[in-house]
Amino acid sequence: MKYDIIVIGSGPGGYISAIRAAQLGKKVAIIEKYATLGGTCLNVGCIPSKALLDSSHHYHDAIHHFEEHGISVQQPTFDFGKMVARKATVVEQTTGGIKYLMDKNNIEVYEGLGSFEDKTHVKVTKNDGSSEVLEAANIIIATGSKPSTLPFISIDKERVITSTEALKLTEVPKHLLVIGGGVIGLELGSVYKRLGANVSVIEYAPTITPTMDKDVSKELTKVLKKQGIKFHVSHGVTAVERNGDEVVVKATNKKGEEVTFTGDYCLVSVGRHAYTKGLNLENAGIKVSERGQIDVNDHLQTNVSNIYAIGDVVRGPMLAHKAEEEGVAVAEYLAGQKPHVDYNLVPGIVYTWPEVAAVGKTEQELKDSGVAYKAGKFSMRALGRSRASGDIDGFVKVLADKNTDEVLGVHIVGARAADLIMEMAVAMEFRASAEDIARICHGHPTYSEAVKEAAKAAWDGKPLNA
Repeated sequence: MKYDIIVIGSGPGGYISAIRAAQLGKKVAIIEKYATLGGTCLNVGCIPSKALLDSSHHYHDAIHHFEEHGISVQQPTFDFGKMVARKATVVEQTTGGIKYLMDKNNIEVYEGLGSFEDKTHVKVTKNDGSSEVLEAANIIIATGSKPSTLPFISIDKERVITSTEALKLTEVPKHLLVIGGGVIGLELGSVYKRLGANVSVIEYAPTITPTMDKDVSKELTKVLKKQGIKFHVSHGVTAVERNGDEVVVKATNKKGEEVTFTGDYCLVSVGRHAYTKGLNLENAGIKVSERGQIDVNDHLQTNVSNIYAIGDVVRGPMLAHKAEEEGVAVAEYLAGQKPHVDYNLVPGIVYTWPEVAAVGKTEQELKDSGVAYKAGKFSMRALGRSRASGDIDGFVKVLADKNTDEVLGVHIVGARAADLIMEMAVAMEFRASAEDIARICHGHPTYSEAVKEAAKAAWDGKPLNA
């Protein structure tokens, strides 16, 4: 079979790229080695984790917040099996939707492992051992990433687990040890803490979410501590041992002392790495970086001119929405258009509660690069909408150029931060100033008023409600 474009991998980057290419008149095939489409995000990542986060959030609210709203209920209980079943239904509906979109756009789907025969031919090896070879003028690699571990840790997928297994547990841990204070560890830690587990986060860096703005890390630590999660930062893990149903984690603290943690499950969430296993990249002559990522240019083109790579398998943040934008960009570039992806405006989000969201530069990045800037900050506690809902933790922080007033970075901890950040991403795409945002009429009472107030604080230092 001959195609204009073959896409290897059906995650957010792959399936979106395939759809956009088909919309632009290309004959497209997509190869997926698993039985369901959607990749990590839809099957064992973004979607199932958000389903469990929402379910656990409802339960937590019933226990801790209903009474203050005047709602009296008997002692709430939860059926973990039903929560997991609901999660599975959400995943099934979402992945089924991708299959519908493939059919709607006349995209041929091949189930099996895709591997290069040469730069224009891809072999699809099916689960029954049979295979067939496809040919295409252009090929897009969108094979994503897998959870990383540490060299001395043995992931047994039972008690020492990754995020994949953490989303499939059949019981709530008594004490969940989380190695890594990044997005995945904090989200899954929040799920099980709300359901009654003790949760201890062990982080090598001095702060959790170490790549985010320091004010964000500080605030999120304070809020999650209040919720009962314990943090052990500046701790370097040295060993993880399983003894029956018990897991022991040994670490060295900043004083050089050995510290021991004991739990019944250990979630290893120390990042992810590009996944290219089985692709046989060498058959096509594709170069890979020292970190195992595929080297690409500004058009996401590999060193082999007709082969492109997108998403987690190339440089940049490993985020589903970043992969989607790259997938669209490659499809449009191959159709003769001139797309662009502004990597400075890819938002980062943590779906704890309160949520965390950021776009643009952190304050530390501006300091390090010598940019003259001004900062405006507004507390959610001062917002009428926050007080009405009881979601008073967090803030909005706007960073603007000291001379031009152009918004350079925005950092939010608060209710619906994941949605609020997009106003500022749009504004920054059009190079808005802090004054521009401050002068836009925002609905009252809304959480978005905090964005307006923080922008005014950055512009003239005089927020109206603080």
